[in-house]
Amino acid sequence: QVQLVESGGGLVQPGGSLRLSCAASTIFFSTYDMAWYRQAPGKQRELVAAITRGAITNYKDSVKGRFTISRDNAKNTVYLQMNSLKPEDTAVYYCNARHYADTRRDYWGQGTQVTVST
Repeated sequence: QVQLVESGGGLVQPGGSLRLSCAASTIFFSTYDMAWYRQAPGKQRELVAAITRGAITNYKDSVKGRFTISRDNAKNTVYLQMNSLKPEDTAVYYCNARHYADTRRDYWGQGTQVTVST
């Protein structure tokens, strides 16, 4: 069992920045592909950004050029740097970990609220 703890959410004005962090409780962090998802009220959860164990990244089209996902295997942590935030980025952001060889080993954090508003 892997526990994921997100932090860094909050209220920010449009155009502002936030950095989310997700700390994993496993010494085998480097064997997991990591991702950030978000869910806005009344909408389905959607993939925002992902990073493989080999540091290959992909992004939702609407966040390309504004968000950056990264990982620090020494700290068992994945980050999401969010710049030029827009009101439509408002959502609960969830961290996800999936083992690269066994997709049954799939874990979620509790979520952190991001609100972009004046």
